[in-house]
Amino acid sequence: MLSHEDVWAAIDALAKQHKLTPSGLARKSGLDPTSFNKSKRITASGRARWPSTESIAKALKATGATLDEFMGFIPSNRAVQGTKRNKVYAEGPPRYTQPPRSVPLLGFAQAGAGGFFDDGGFPAGQGWDEVPFPADQREQVYALEVSGDSMMPLYRDGDVIIVAPAAQVRKGDRVVLKTCEGEVMAKLLARQTTKHVELKSLNPEHDDRVVPMKDIEWIARILWASQ
Repeated sequence: MLSHEDVWAAIDALAKQHKLTPSGLARKSGLDPTSFNKSKRITASGRARWPSTESIAKALKATGATLDEFMGFIPSNRAVQGTKRNKVYAEGPPRYTQPPRSVPLLGFAQAGAGGFFDDGGFPAGQGWDEVPFPADQREQVYALEVSGDSMMPLYRDGDVIIVAPAAQVRKGDRVVLKTCEGEVMAKLLARQTTKHVELKSLNPEHDDRVVPMKDIEWIARILWASQ
């Protein structure tokens, strides 16, 4: 599974490959110059702050790097002592040595139909295509292909999002939710209680939603987006 340290290490390596500092990469990507700074990687309360898929996509576009190239910067071997990582990379993190594996792919329209998921939101049944994705073999993930413009500007028609149904979802995460009536939507998790889930639309032209828990078939965190 991708860790917080892995993703930031890949961003640092991408910047170094293009002879940029993290702030230089952010500027080149059209972001706030401090977006990739080390001080922005942990919140004031000590919680890990992840880079958004949108900021990573902009960095890839600005440098001309592909998703596979970016994933190649993910550290494949980490030396751990106690609770602290002590591996030092002389020339940036080593290349990702695990070959990509095929993960199930389905379109949003198909995802709303029955027979493709089990009760936990995991792929089931027949009719799935496949796409390569360099994820841990033990991690259960699948891919959904975006259709339409309801998720613009973050996700566009034809983008592929990688979903981790077993991952814990928290406030601020981008999630995919399927209702008991078969509606599938990708939104930002604004709040979750025992009675309902509040979702913020990624597209300002579409309304935010409040969905009762009894009407939710499953909800899963968006792990990655290929754009």
